[in-house]
Amino acid sequence: MTPETTWAEVHQHAARLKSRHLRDLFAEDPTRFDSLHWRLDDLLIDASKEKLDTSALAALIDLARAVGVEVRRDAMFAGEAINETEGRAVLHMALRGGADAPSGDDVAGTLDRFLAFAEQIRAEGQITDVINIGIGGSDLGPAMAARALAPDCDGPSLHYVSNVDGAHMADTVARLDPARTLVIVASKTFTTLETMANAQLAKDWMGPNAGAQMAAVSTNLEGCAAFGIPESRVFGFWDWVGGRYSMWSSIGLSLAIGIGATRFRELLAGAANMDQHFRSAPLAENLPVLLAVIGIWRRNAMGCPTVALISYDQRLDRLAAYVQQLDMESNGKQIRLDGTNVKTATGPVIWGEAGTNAQHSFFQLIHQGTDVIPVDFVAAAQPREADPEHHALLLANCLAQSQALAFGRTAEEVAQDMGAAGATPEEVARLTPHRTFPGDRPSTTILHRQLDPFSLGRLIALFEHKVFVQGAIWGVNSYDQWGVELGKSLAKSLIPVLRDGKSAEADRSTNGLVATIRELSRPS
Repeated sequence: MTPETTWAEVHQHAARLKSRHLRDLFAEDPTRFDSLHWRLDDLLIDASKEKLDTSALAALIDLARAVGVEVRRDAMFAGEAINETEGRAVLHMALRGGADAPSGDDVAGTLDRFLAFAEQIRAEGQITDVINIGIGGSDLGPAMAARALAPDCDGPSLHYVSNVDGAHMADTVARLDPARTLVIVASKTFTTLETMANAQLAKDWMGPNAGAQMAAVSTNLEGCAAFGIPESRVFGFWDWVGGRYSMWSSIGLSLAIGIGATRFRELLAGAANMDQHFRSAPLAENLPVLLAVIGIWRRNAMGCPTVALISYDQRLDRLAAYVQQLDMESNGKQIRLDGTNVKTATGPVIWGEAGTNAQHSFFQLIHQGTDVIPVDFVAAAQPREADPEHHALLLANCLAQSQALAFGRTAEEVAQDMGAAGATPEEVARLTPHRTFPGDRPSTTILHRQLDPFSLGRLIALFEHKVFVQGAIWGVNSYDQWGVELGKSLAKSLIPVLRDGKSAEADRSTNGLVATIRELSRPS
C-alpha cells in the first residue's frame, strides 16, 4: 500500500468514528481494554479510551509501515546520517548501550571517566552543592531527572540555572557557600550566549579560586581553558548527540553526582531496554510506535492541535516541560525532508503539570470547554515512600479523571442525582445544563510499577522514540532546530542597542519598545 492510500484509509476510519461517542464504543465492545492495551514487562499503555478501534489502529500501523518507519528506524540504529539537514547520524541510543557507537568514539571510556569524577566528588565530601548551568537540553533533562529521582539523590544538592535573567542565578546562590559549591558549565560549543553569561556570573560569585571548583561539559577545550577550567575537568560528547537527547551523555554529570554511578547506569539500562524493544518488536506490538500512531490519530484524523501530559507523580512535575522540548522542537516543522511543504498538521502543543494540582486549575476546560484536548496520564502503581492509602487516593483521582473524560455525565443522570438529593424541579431544570459533562474526551494512560532510575530511563526513551516515529510519518527531520536560530541572531544584534545605547536598525515596533525601555531604565 502507498502512503497516500493508507492516509486515505485512516481518514475513512476517522469519518466513521468521529460521531461515535466513547460510551457507545464501550457498549458495543466491553472488551476494548483487552485489545487496546499493550505491555512491556510492568509498563502498560492503555488506549481503550481513545476514539479509535482495532480496525482504525490497523490502518495506522499500515500507515507507519507504508511511509517507511521500519526502514528509517533501522537506518538510525545503523548510524546513517538521518539528520540530513546537518549531515549527522542520530545515535543517542549508543550512549546507553542501545546501539553501536561510530568506530573510534570511546563512549564507554567517556562514561567511565565522568562517572569516576562524579564518584570522586561524592566520596570527598567537600562539595555540598552542585550548580548545573545550561539551557535547553543541557538543562531540562538533568533537571527533570534529578527531580524525578529525588529519593535516590544522596549526594550533594543539585541546582539548575538556565534563564539568562540574573534573578535565576541570584536566587540559586543566595544560600550557598561558594567554597563548597561545584559549578558545571554545560555547553557543547562553550559559546551559548545565555549559558556563558550565567557562567561568568557564577565565576564572579566564586571568586579567585573559581577554576578549581568548576567543571565543563563541552568539546571546546580551548574555550574552557581560557575560562579557567582545566582539561581534566572537561567532559565531551559527540555531534551525533542532539541537545534534547543528551541527558545520557556527560550532560548528565550533575545527575550522576546526585544519584551516583550505579543508579546512573540503571537509568541508562532502562533506556536501553526500550531501545531494544523499539528496534525489534513488530509494529503492532511496539510501544513507541503505538503511542506515536495514537498521536497521529489525534492530530491528523481527529484534528486535535494540543495534548495535555499529566503525571500523577509529584516528582514528575517537570516531565511535561521536558517532553515539550523533546516533541515540539523535534516535530514543530512545516518543511519535509525533501524540501516540500508538509501536507498535514505536524507537532502538537504539549503542556501540563502534575496531578492532582492540574485538576484544580485547567481540567475544567478539558472537561467542559469547547475544544477537545486529549490527555496522556502517567502513573506508578507503587509509591516510593508514601502511605498506601495516600497513594490510593492519588491513583483514584487519576483513574476517575480518565473515566470522567471518556464517559461524561448525561443530563438524565444529572437530573436523577439532583432529584434524589432533594432539588426542586425548578432547580433541576436550571442547573442541569451546567452540571452536564459531554464526555467523549480521549485519553491514554501509561502505568508502570514504580518510579526509579530504570523505569525513568525506559519512560524517557519511550517518548524519544514516539517523537521519531511521528517525524517519520510526517516526513520531517526531527533532529534539527533551525527555528530557534533566528531569534538568537536577532538578540545578538539588539544587545549593544540595549547595553550601550547604540541606534537600533529594526522595525518601528521594536524601536518603540527599545525607546520605552531606555526611558524606564533612567533613574527616577
